[in-house]
Formats: sequence, C-alpha cells, structure tokens
Amino acid sequence: MTKDQKVVAIQEIKDLLQDAKVVYVADLDGLNAAKSSDFRRQAFKQNIKVKVVKNTLLQKAMEQIEGVDYSEMFETFKGNSALMIADTANAPAKLIKDFRKKEEKPALKSAFVQETFYVGDNNLDALVSIKSREEMIGEIIGLLQSPIQRVVSALQNKSETTEATAEEAAPAVEETPAEAAPEAPAAESTDETPAAE
Repeated sequence: MTKDQKVVAIQEIKDLLQDAKVVYVADLDGLNAAKSSDFRRQAFKQNIKVKVVKNTLLQKAMEQIEGVDYSEMFETFKGNSALMIADTANAPAKLIKDFRKKEEKPALKSAFVQETFYVGDNNLDALVSIKSREEMIGEIIGLLQSPIQRVVSALQNKSETTEATAEEAAPAVEETPAEAAPEAPAAESTDETPAAE
C-alpha cells in the first residue's frame, strides 16, 4: 500500500468514526468468503456498517479523532479486525452473538458504547443487554403511561358506577310519586268533607 493509499484509507476510517457513538472492533478471522458475506448482509439489514481494516491504519485514524481517546482499544488491534459502526448501542453485539450460534467467530475485540470502553470478548453479554435509545424511550413512556392508565381506568369505573347509581336512583324517584298517590285521595276526602257540611 502506497503512502497516498494509506492517507485515503485513514481518511475513510475517520469519516466512519467522526460522529460515531457506537464503535465495535471484531475479529472475523476464520470466516470463509460465504460466511463473511452472510455476516455483512445481516449487518447491512440492521443498519450496521462493517469495514475490514488494517490495525495500524485504524489506530492512526482513531488517534486523529478529536473528543474521544480510543487508546484503551489499541491493545486489541491484533490479527484481522473489522470495524463496526451502528446507531443502536447493542445491535452489533446482538449480531455477533446471533452469528456465533452457528460459528465460532466473529469475536469481540473491543467496543466504545455510550462513552464507555469494553475490552475483550467476555463483555459481549453485557453489551447485548444494553438497552437501545428506542427501548429506553419505550420503557419510559410505559412507566409514564402506567399511572395515567390507572387514573383513566379509575375515572371510567367511577363514571360507570355513577351512571349505575343514577339508573338505580331513577326508578326510586318514579316509585315515590306512586307511593304519594294514595295520600292524594286522602287529601281529596278531606276537601270533600268540608263541602258536605
């Protein structure tokens, strides 16, 4: 690789990393062409960018990124490395774990997720369990809706109870004049008596 080609390659990696919040470095070594293509296809479907990179170029690109010190990841840059960039924190980890149900690789080398570094394949389960932004928002909405739903339910039950009480009370009101009706003739008889005098 010429010096110019290296400069171009470093710039491409920098472009990928520039605004990345989720960065994984994985080892795809041992995957044949068909399996590697399958892995890339699945990554593409999940909106994960995968780029096989040279370790030295990846390190140089990371050193040039301002605002993030990726140096904790550098020790893992050995052998074959694939850079994985995603928007969802746990998407690459889930992809790696799902793919490993059938294969021994890919293996997680290191990751930078939510401003935290994870070094080593033993962190894969922890990364899988990280909730995505959408999942967290969904949970927060669910938590907020829960008390509101209870209040609405209570109000609906109260209004149904009030309606039922009103319906029960309505026949009682109708019965009252019927009970008062016998008193009315008594009043009439009282009126008739003075007339008889």
